[in-house]
Amino acid sequence: MTPQQRRSRPWRPAVVAATVVVTAALAAGPGFAAGPGAVRAADPPAPRPATASTPAATPSPAVTPTPSPTGPGTGTPAKSGPPFGAYLDYGARGVARIAELSQWLGGADLRVGHTYLPGDRWTNIEGAHGFLDVWADWRAEKDDRMLVLNVPMLERNEAGVSDSGVRTLLRQGAAGAFDHHFKTLARRLVELKAPDTVIVLGWEMNGITYTSRCGPDPEAWKKYWNRIVTTMRSVPGQKFRFDFAPTRGRDAIPWTQCYPGDDTVDILGMDSYDQPSGLTFDQQVKEPYGLQEHVDFAASHGKPISYPEWGLFRNGDNAEYMRRMLAWMDEHRPLYNTLTDYCPHGVWQCRQNPKASEVYRSVLSGRTAEPAPATPEPSKSATAEPTRPAPSPVEVRPTECAPVELGGWVEHWLGGKLCLRFDWWSRDR
Repeated sequence: MTPQQRRSRPWRPAVVAATVVVTAALAAGPGFAAGPGAVRAADPPAPRPATASTPAATPSPAVTPTPSPTGPGTGTPAKSGPPFGAYLDYGARGVARIAELSQWLGGADLRVGHTYLPGDRWTNIEGAHGFLDVWADWRAEKDDRMLVLNVPMLERNEAGVSDSGVRTLLRQGAAGAFDHHFKTLARRLVELKAPDTVIVLGWEMNGITYTSRCGPDPEAWKKYWNRIVTTMRSVPGQKFRFDFAPTRGRDAIPWTQCYPGDDTVDILGMDSYDQPSGLTFDQQVKEPYGLQEHVDFAASHGKPISYPEWGLFRNGDNAEYMRRMLAWMDEHRPLYNTLTDYCPHGVWQCRQNPKASEVYRSVLSGRTAEPAPATPEPSKSATAEPTRPAPSPVEVRPTECAPVELGGWVEHWLGGKLCLRFDWWSRDR
């Protein structure tokens, strides 16, 4: 799901910021645009902002747990359940907040840590030095912990690359042009002693948001997925599990048309938010390519399921959705689930959902995790070194606009890079 849909960018009151924005906009001329997500120059850009439009660094006030109603589909509290966690921030703050969320949940065993690699450039998709260290250290502290890492398949993952540009890039990837980036990432994870990381590769591929999407060329996308998995599995010492995680429903293309095959998929995930407006939980279960079809498809392929992203959205503070989704996961036993915990989706760092927050806390308070299933050994056919042709990389420039390099300090206050649009003279005519 696109971060722009989820939340607005935090307001920066500094006068100097406004001055920089106005000056830069005038210098750029017509078609000025700033990219999403502001970060300090020393930090990689966050693909998932972790603070809400109102500050959320301070957890929500304590909510007194209220027992949930008993009965089928009600989310009856249980002493143990599938491993779970929450996305709390992409960097070190996310790691620190795991313990804080556990305390809020009465000491619940949050065994899953979830973060995202920035998809702006290849150096970050490779797991730039220093970015993954704190997550690997958290993972190594206990044997039963699970690190979940979303990995973009292509750089400029949220830059609005056109279908024709995506098609060209997917075909280059399928031919081996980007193998070395994923081998570098795999080696870094092994070196950091996180060789069993769950890789959520090219998530929500059935939509239109990401450059890593499947729709422009499903066959090339599947070949490219298979090539990435084969490349990463070729690194000695790895025990990665690869999670194929579309968004719930049909979206731009049925996610079944993007499925790359059982040999390179270890987990069948699904990102499932409470949307669109007015859609009941029963409809989310029964809709084409919805929750039930996901469970059935996974069972027919002998794969465990997961929910890497889920939470509230267009139906607001929906306690019924929260209760039913928790009950659904208790019934169907995913390998793991991680709630997206910032506004408007979350319940701990977001104060606008008190009713759903109360349900989440009452159901999961004091929850312990069931033993994790053993990590399957990759098949020999999947670990062979890929044959990499000598590609002739073709530079695919953004079709919508041209990036303007202004330096890290200016981009920090702008909230991203400047982009000079090519089509400004024809818009609104």
